[in-house]
Amino acid sequence: MKKIALFPRLALAVLVVSTALAAATPAATPATAQPNILIIVADDLGYADVGFNGGKVIATPNLDRLAASGVNLTDFRVCPMCSPTRAGLMTGRWPLRFGMMRAVVPPWSQYGLPPPENTLAELLAPAGYAQRGIVGKWHLGHARREFLPLAQGFTRFYGHYNGAIDYFTHERDGEIDWHHDEHTVKETGYATDLDAAEAARFVRTASTQKPWLLYVPFNAPHAPYQAKESDLKKYPRLEGDQRAYAAMVDCLDQGIGQILAAVAARPDAANTLVLFFSDNGGILKVGSSNAPYRGAKLTVYEGGTRVCATIRWPAGGLTGGSRFAGRIGYIDVLPTLLAAAGAPIPPLLDGQNFLPALRGAATLPERPWFSYIHQTADAHASVHLGNWKLVAHGDFFSTQPTTPPSFELYDLATDPAETTSLAAQQPTRLAQLQRQLREFGSWQMAGVGAYAEGREGFVPPKDWIVGSAPAEKNTTSKAGKKKKKNADN
Repeated sequence: MKKIALFPRLALAVLVVSTALAAATPAATPATAQPNILIIVADDLGYADVGFNGGKVIATPNLDRLAASGVNLTDFRVCPMCSPTRAGLMTGRWPLRFGMMRAVVPPWSQYGLPPPENTLAELLAPAGYAQRGIVGKWHLGHARREFLPLAQGFTRFYGHYNGAIDYFTHERDGEIDWHHDEHTVKETGYATDLDAAEAARFVRTASTQKPWLLYVPFNAPHAPYQAKESDLKKYPRLEGDQRAYAAMVDCLDQGIGQILAAVAARPDAANTLVLFFSDNGGILKVGSSNAPYRGAKLTVYEGGTRVCATIRWPAGGLTGGSRFAGRIGYIDVLPTLLAAAGAPIPPLLDGQNFLPALRGAATLPERPWFSYIHQTADAHASVHLGNWKLVAHGDFFSTQPTTPPSFELYDLATDPAETTSLAAQQPTRLAQLQRQLREFGSWQMAGVGAYAEGREGFVPPKDWIVGSAPAEKNTTSKAGKKKKKNADN
């Protein structure tokens, strides 16, 4: 097993780690057998795009049934963009600690998830999870083979390394980014459908004698906004990208239904833990809704970082359609799933096991919750503590900034939509959260830089083969759908 790299910790770091350790000591053997673990992540799905959070425009019957039979996590937190959320999900640590919180990993980046970090797949392996698959979008680095899924603890990979691939041609920057393990392949089909079919196949064929892990990070409904005609026909009243977006979410829900049907057909269906969430908030201009919250993807307001999420595990008591309002999030997934599996939980995590709180056996300890983005020249961050939330813009990590940053302070108990800043009325609270934000910034390690850094002159590797190419496979050629320009991120 890889060892976690140790970084200096200041006072707040010790507080956060101590809190995590209190909730995440080595887990006892669970009362039930070790569960199968299925994690499904949507890409850029809005908080209220799903019916179980009040969505009325797009049909999401399968996700709604999942929430109705599980627990709706109404205050689930992520980063405001793709890669950092995935990095924290895989490690249980603030991605800032290993250089992966500032921005997404663009195609030209030389950085990736550092091998010394322990991933969920690596930590579940010695606990008996022999089959550990990922189907979908990796987006945690691809410049070196040591960044790829099979080098990070997974035993099976089907999908793509980059974000924003073409849904029909499976290309990014003109090269095929579609892989079976480390073999680049050409396949005919719409990406969401292919991912869903492969994930369902994994579930159907996985062992019933040993538990398994399947991580399904869909690319949908991320740009480019491309949908199948059969799905577009369902939304005749919408136009352009809004129509395509609705059709893409609909297709995503169909695919999730296909995976859940495969779970339901297994004899161990009740002992399969299913967790679903979006990697960040939705994009408003394409009709996504983060209501009732302010903001969207790439912002640290609630609409960018508070996402639709639900969890179901009948054998573990997580069922019935209840709502859980505790503030939890992406860094908590790893210690929670390790606890469910009865696996040892390593020290020095920032996340905590939220199973006891979900079951009503404990309350969540108060802890600061951070968000941060500096993908362009503009930097933004936030800190939650209790009902209070600090939103910062500019040079907020420095004690002596060249240009003074700006700050907003919200009481989410009375103003969840962040409409009225109380910074002027609450100077003591403001100063407390500013200190915590600067402490958080002191943990930052070098890593992924600004999005455009290294872009000039970049030429992608042929068929996105990283390092020396594996043996070739015979594959079916893709018939020509017209290639569309990929969106960034």
